[in-house]
Amino acid sequence: MTTFAVVLAAGAGSRFSGPTHKLLAPLGTETVAGTPADTVAGRAIGAARAAAIGPVIVVVGAVDLPSDVTAGCLVVCNPNWAEGQATSVQCAVTAARANGADAVVIGLADQPFVTPDAWQAVASSTSPIAVATYDGVRGNPVRLHESVWSLLPVTGDSGARDLIRLRSELVSEVACGGSSADIDTQEDLDSWT
Repeated sequence: MTTFAVVLAAGAGSRFSGPTHKLLAPLGTETVAGTPADTVAGRAIGAARAAAIGPVIVVVGAVDLPSDVTAGCLVVCNPNWAEGQATSVQCAVTAARANGADAVVIGLADQPFVTPDAWQAVASSTSPIAVATYDGVRGNPVRLHESVWSLLPVTGDSGARDLIRLRSELVSEVACGGSSADIDTQEDLDSWT
């Protein structure tokens, strides 16, 4: 089975009031798997790379990410990013399918505290849909086997959330360490720095 890690990084980040796009906001100084992890997106992409579950796809849209952050990744531009997260998921699935993937594990670039171990644990599930949980609360990443790709929404901002809710019999939960906390606002960022 060929699995791709996918990091969705296409949104506008409109609730973030900092001096830059939230994905480019400074967060620490370390590197993860050779990826500069001194930004929100750098940490998230670095964790996906460090998990080594397969090739990494990064879906961009509203803002370009520095090439050193996306080095070694397949960068896919979503021209329809403003229409919602479902369009980014569709871009990722299309790219994964074209490159021979049987499954994708999808995380978000604004969730920099998801660990490589969480990516690996979710990827190792054999369920058609696997969802990371943190202290019993569902979060990201989410594994989607190719058998469910045609069931994913093509518009809207739910990504796979509606599919997970409507087809619960296909879903397994995977307990993970770390945190799937979003960095959506400057206050979110400040609470972690």
